[in-house]
Amino acid sequence: MSEQRTQDRDPAASLLDRWGAELAAWAIPEHITAAVSESPWVLPRQVFARRADRLTAAPAGPSYEREWAALDPPGTVLDVGSGAGAASLPLLPRCTGLAAVDTDAEMLALLGDRATGAGVTARLIQGTWPEAAAQASVADLVTCHHVTYNVQAIAPFLAALTAAARRLVVVEMTATHPLTSLNELWLRFHGLRRPDGPTAADLVAILATLGIEAGHVTWNRHGGADYATFAELADVTRRRLCLPPERTADVARALTETGVDPRHPVDLGTSGREIMTIWWPGAAG
Repeated sequence: MSEQRTQDRDPAASLLDRWGAELAAWAIPEHITAAVSESPWVLPRQVFARRADRLTAAPAGPSYEREWAALDPPGTVLDVGSGAGAASLPLLPRCTGLAAVDTDAEMLALLGDRATGAGVTARLIQGTWPEAAAQASVADLVTCHHVTYNVQAIAPFLAALTAAARRLVVVEMTATHPLTSLNELWLRFHGLRRPDGPTAADLVAILATLGIEAGHVTWNRHGGADYATFAELADVTRRRLCLPPERTADVARALTETGVDPRHPVDLGTSGREIMTIWWPGAAG
């Protein structure tokens, strides 16, 4: 009987369980976090702002191309997990209204200032998704870039994206979890083996089992000048590794030994990495 129940189980359930379990495995052991006063979950706002400015000045890539095409004719945009606006600000020439959802008020302010400078007043919503979905309302295009690896309960998150879009949902994410770029350093400094999942391919499989017909394409983003200096990159990486300030020089040395060019300090999590763009039709109206 138990074997039959396993066979009859919703095929999405095991994929969803695995997604949540693999993300939960990224938790840092308490004895490591307790040894430092700074949070390892660094949010380098200046890096997000530089990336938004760079992509606004020279928009490119499959995600942008899908989003730009979806705004013909021009329409409204909802940017979920907006950061400083790297996904939505390049779309302003075809945007008739912009709403942005993010948990960080300072990130939203960065986006709002840039939108205002371009002649658009963005509606800024501080909160989590899908809890903020009702306040955000619906839009012609919903963008969600580099957010999904932060979401353990992915099914309601995806459902709310679909329900909020009239025309199209576009999700952009690294092909593998962005923190895998630090796995070698975690082993070096703490002797700790970190997870390597989930992946963007797992999300595509989840969408299929949820009955969502999504297209996807994998591509490479060229690294940009995300960090102003190598010292800034070393300091952010040091905090992410739960190391005290006096270990910054050790981290800098480790970065160069693993191939980072001090003259070109790109973000380890996304720049120069394999990216997947995933898109599917919206269900609103």
